[in-house]
Amino acid sequence: MTSRLRVRFVPLGGLTEVTKNMYLYELYEDTRLKDILIIDCGIGFPKEKELGVDLVIPDISYLEDKKDKIRAILLTHGHEDHIGALPFLYNDLGRPPVFASKLTSVFLENKFRERNDQVFIERVNFEKTYDFGGFKVNFIRVTHSIPDTTHIVIRSPVGNFYHGSDFKLDLTPPYGPSPDFYQITKAGYEGVLCLLSDCLGSEREGLTLSESVVGRTFEEEMRKTKGKFIMTTFSSNISRIRQCVEAAIKFNRKIIFLGRSMKESTRLASEIGYLPIPRSLIASEEDLTRLPPNRVCLVVAGSQAQYGSAMTKLADRQNPYTKVGPGDKVIFSSDPIPGNEDEVYELIEELVSQGANVYYSDIADQLHSSGHGNQEDLKFLIRFTKPQYFIPIGGTIRHQHQYRNLVDELGFDRDRVFCLIEGETVVFYRGAASLGETIPTRTIYLDAYGVDEVASVVLRDRKTLSTEGIVIVVIVADKQGSLITRPKVFSRGFVFEKEQDFFYQESIKIIESVMRKKSGRLFEINNVKREIISLLEEFFFNQKRKTPLIVVEIITL
Repeated sequence: MTSRLRVRFVPLGGLTEVTKNMYLYELYEDTRLKDILIIDCGIGFPKEKELGVDLVIPDISYLEDKKDKIRAILLTHGHEDHIGALPFLYNDLGRPPVFASKLTSVFLENKFRERNDQVFIERVNFEKTYDFGGFKVNFIRVTHSIPDTTHIVIRSPVGNFYHGSDFKLDLTPPYGPSPDFYQITKAGYEGVLCLLSDCLGSEREGLTLSESVVGRTFEEEMRKTKGKFIMTTFSSNISRIRQCVEAAIKFNRKIIFLGRSMKESTRLASEIGYLPIPRSLIASEEDLTRLPPNRVCLVVAGSQAQYGSAMTKLADRQNPYTKVGPGDKVIFSSDPIPGNEDEVYELIEELVSQGANVYYSDIADQLHSSGHGNQEDLKFLIRFTKPQYFIPIGGTIRHQHQYRNLVDELGFDRDRVFCLIEGETVVFYRGAASLGETIPTRTIYLDAYGVDEVASVVLRDRKTLSTEGIVIVVIVADKQGSLITRPKVFSRGFVFEKEQDFFYQESIKIIESVMRKKSGRLFEINNVKREIISLLEEFFFNQKRKTPLIVVEIITL
């Protein structure tokens, strides 16, 4: 009997929340899993309600018993949402081979060093075909908002897959080659079973602006600026940063980078020749105290209004060396990530209130060119590759469904577009595809920049603390549970000072009643704690309609 081969596509992120990109391609022979390829391994960003969370990373528990099947991790480009989770997950993935382009490799190697770890990354050869078990892979040069971005063609026994992660078709990129249209169309000529395409720009008409347009805008705006020129963007957006730097060089402004991530990424890019800057024009933050404003160009991290970022500190007047004021110009050269809009606009409001001229994409064209293809870019890729099936990636649900409309406009069968959510799979056979089983996934939170996994119960407690307050009970008793001193009750953020005596005294009565009832030879501390918490929760809710976090500590002597 002939064995039956199939490929299953498994998204562990990167579908409905734009970020946290991670995708699996699995090759099966009958029911036996033979090979796994991983494309990207990125971080996500927490929502405002996820208190104290720094990062969100993909859930790889599905891969726990399949490490021996992972043949390689292939990275498309150097943005955080495509590479940022790998230092946290690499050991748990079994440390498989990693392949990436030059700038991507430099960024990722540095992330491993920051965690006192190391990784060997093979820099991709665009002329080479790589063999990974039953898969054959080629990398294709494309353009995005960061240099050295790639698409990946994956050839399998059931058909070819074109993994078209974040891209735009920039015919005049300021640095580096334009998209390799020959290799893209060659993939289409050979036949593409499924196109997995960036869809974030599917709502915008036309072609995306060339990155070079933004460089000309920087020059025009810098020429008219009497005070400090301040540009904020993603710290990994080296092309954008380089264009701002070149404008500063032209107008003889000192260049100062603000923010740890901005300083680090620009240092790495400079070391490999991607960001040439004359030493005479590089200055430090301390130099801001003596430089005239019209000689300053600040390139600042924190365009998404991240808490504690260099940009928010500047807006909050927390930078010890400089302040924003009249005559200064602030350029937001990035659009808010979906979900960050409110925070970004609050940041803009604060800067405007301090007298700065603030420019952002809502009010001024050509300050930012998206790294994601608009409708015409997406249509070109569809026409070039002529796939049988489609999976839109890298966007939200609405972007996926708009992408399906574009497919329909081009005369392809809209029923062959799989709009997925995280964990939903698609199984491919020769010339056919269908939905597969759903892989259960959960949200993995990291705080303290990845020191510990944050459980959902911790998030619940943080939310309670922020809205309801905390009550702490300290009980000193002997080993049989008889009170040695009167219980102590403290609170923060729960009741006003004038109400404290009433609540404290009533709480103590409840605690003493429980202790009298529970004392004896079978005194069990955890049971007593649970009963005290339950009774106090009921009392506080009846009195205040609030349920604070209650912590009970019983000390036995």
